Amino acid sequence: RRGRKSSSMWLAIEAVKKGEAGVAVSAGNTGALVAMARFCLRMQAGIDRPALAAVWPTMRGNSVVLDLGATIGGDARHLVALAEMGSALASVLFNLERPKVGLLNIGVEEMKGHEEIREAAELLRAMNLPQLDYIGFVEGDGIGRGDADVVVTEGFSGNIALKATEGTARQIMSFLRNAIQGSMLARVGYLLARGAFRALRDKLDPGKSNGSVVLGLNGLVVKSHGGTDAEGFASAVEVGYEMVHFDLLTKINQMLNRDGALVPEPAA
Repeated sequence: RRGRKSSSMWLAIEAVKKGEAGVAVSAGNTGALVAMARFCLRMQAGIDRPALAAVWPTMRGNSVVLDLGATIGGDARHLVALAEMGSALASVLFNLERPKVGLLNIGVEEMKGHEEIREAAELLRAMNLPQLDYIGFVEGDGIGRGDADVVVTEGFSGNIALKATEGTARQIMSFLRNAIQGSMLARVGYLLARGAFRALRDKLDPGKSNGSVVLGLNGLVVKSHGGTDAEGFASAVEVGYEMVHFDLLTKINQMLNRDGALVPEPAA
């Protein structure tokens, strides 16, 4: 315990709590960061657990996806809170007045999915929140298509989606490298089109959109990829700056409070 409170991670989070810093940015262990941040900063009113949100490159630009593994599971009310927090983050990062929000599911039909996600869909439709535009269910391939500005899921499936996408990106780049090295003609073609290949690499590289945000806390925390380079860490710092500059915490509190109203219980 004594060692934990003298670590750089703890000191950065504590600086946020004391008002000495606007945001803590760390490339340390994700589980330790979330646990320390939750213990030190405590949860925002109306939120019972933190969430990891990240910017996800899509065919239409970028989306916010959460929860990416801060916690596992969650009921319908938790998914609604994720939708509200993700919408606030998207409005800050993408300058959107009313982000389109979708729930990640195995199909777009209303009867698809487990009970909690169907209840969350009912709640979001019934609440008709002015700060977000709930568009319904989004399938896995809809994330990359950019079907929604914010894609909401619980941490188990969210983390699987993240790791699968990162692995696919590495696989694509590996296939391209092998194909280029296969013949002299392919190497010449690469020299002619290397600008396009670099653009593809930068688009697929998670380090170029580095910086997962720990949402739901009484303070701002950004998680950088552990293996990122200086450019990637600078990107995470920039994400933190934007959250401070546009007062993300106040936006989230305003959405969650809704003039003091609580999220209604799902219909029996």
